[in-house]
Amino acid sequence: MRLRFVRFITEGVYEAGKESFKVKRKRLRKNVRLFRINEIAELYEKSISSGKRRIHMSSSRNSVNHKVLFSGMVALMLAVVPGWGVDLDTSPDRAKTDLNPGLKQIGVIKPRSASEIPGSNWTLGCETLDRDFAIFDEYKKFIGPLGIKTIRLQGGWAKTEKEKGKYDFGWLDKIIDEAIGLGLNIILETDYGNTIYQGGGGFDLAGGFPTSEEALAAWDRWVEAMANHYKGRIRDWAMWNEPDINKKHKPEDIAIFNIRTAEIIKRIIPDSRIAGLSLASSSPKLLDNCLKVLAEKGKVDLFHWFIYHGYELNPDKSYQNVEELKATLAKYSTKAKMRQGENGCPSETATRFALSNHPWTEYSQAKWDLRRMLGDLGHDVESAIFTICDFNHVGREINRKGLLHATAEKKVDQIKLAYYSVQNLVSIFDNTLERIKEPVVAVMYDKSTASFGYRNRVTGQSLVVMWDNSGTPDDVFVTRPAHVMVKGLTFNEPVWVDLVSGRIYEIPASNAAKAGDCTIFTNVPLYDAPVLIAEKSLVIR
Repeated sequence: MRLRFVRFITEGVYEAGKESFKVKRKRLRKNVRLFRINEIAELYEKSISSGKRRIHMSSSRNSVNHKVLFSGMVALMLAVVPGWGVDLDTSPDRAKTDLNPGLKQIGVIKPRSASEIPGSNWTLGCETLDRDFAIFDEYKKFIGPLGIKTIRLQGGWAKTEKEKGKYDFGWLDKIIDEAIGLGLNIILETDYGNTIYQGGGGFDLAGGFPTSEEALAAWDRWVEAMANHYKGRIRDWAMWNEPDINKKHKPEDIAIFNIRTAEIIKRIIPDSRIAGLSLASSSPKLLDNCLKVLAEKGKVDLFHWFIYHGYELNPDKSYQNVEELKATLAKYSTKAKMRQGENGCPSETATRFALSNHPWTEYSQAKWDLRRMLGDLGHDVESAIFTICDFNHVGREINRKGLLHATAEKKVDQIKLAYYSVQNLVSIFDNTLERIKEPVVAVMYDKSTASFGYRNRVTGQSLVVMWDNSGTPDDVFVTRPAHVMVKGLTFNEPVWVDLVSGRIYEIPASNAAKAGDCTIFTNVPLYDAPVLIAEKSLVIR
């Protein structure tokens, strides 16, 4: 029954009295509406009175009429069964695109789970559980297979201390224990405020810091209780998220609140690694103003990293600021590093949050996410993908930056293309690769490009990654030829790899020639998503 129902939802027409809903076959094109089971239920319930009604369905596949009794059973199943009907696709064509590079396909990237990967540059966002905007049980089965080994969680003062002086970490224990059981590392963020205290600050994004003497003392006690509770389980911590979007917070306020919080954690967990500032902005000036206060108080070395976010429609436009951030930090510390703590792209047009009011689709989301991740790697900063799952930010709108699609009821109902594309990237780019920092790649193309070279630390196997970085990612999968010269990296059996789809192609011998310590590749397909020229044995395992 379920399979037939889903088939009709994606192919048929529903009619109820004078109301009818034309439902198109499920596609990813930006001009095609994606109707999911819950959306059909919502449309139906809005258009006819409640109660059992018979619906006339006409299948476009065989033109046979069917009558079924509809009484909200499907909507009910979606409401009570986590991840109902959503299974991970492990087939070779799980990441479907229209790409045709004109080469012979010889394989696909084999995904690796987090337990199979020794280490990597990536962090996966599992945020907003502290405010119940998402449900961990809905998406937890998708974390391990994605391959990312570190997740970001938020501590949730207001959810933990609902009665003054009484802490209930049970909700967070369940998540952290399951994550540790999967072999994951956790970076735990200390936010937000708690309204049970006068002057306790805001409980959500953009809420202010605690301000009253009572609330600040309560904040200290909660941070201390949390650090004691997770000592031995959590080593990595982060400060209050995006304090700079609250315009009442000046750089001095942010720095002092960071010191206050970090000193408590360090006293209880001396070997903790703390990410400071957690700025929404990537402004070098703001970073400098915050670091200046930390330096004046001799507290810069409390922090292992300093976090920035910073969203751009074209992710490659981020890196002038990133390099300036690194240079700014170098004035104050030779130890701490910059860390990209949150970035991701919506899969549809949004009216709020970062990257809003642009016609995003699942295609452009996948391209954007890969470009940001590999741009970060190429600029030697740790990188976070935001986020594992769409979340319903109550009072605002559903944030569609997830790799998994979720309903307004926070139920996972689809795996997006970006999930499989990120899975492809993570499978290849782990910490066994080292970036070759001197220029090794030259790309001859009629638009600007990004390119980086990597080599396996043990075997010496090589790859280069490149993409057209001239504009905001679009929905087109048409390549244009480029000529690529690689210096100092050896290729015995080079292949061409598309990271969005994971497909691996043969490079004709006539398209590669050696000249001294250089290899010249001609007519290399290139477009606005990352592609590889790689040693075959490095990508076909």
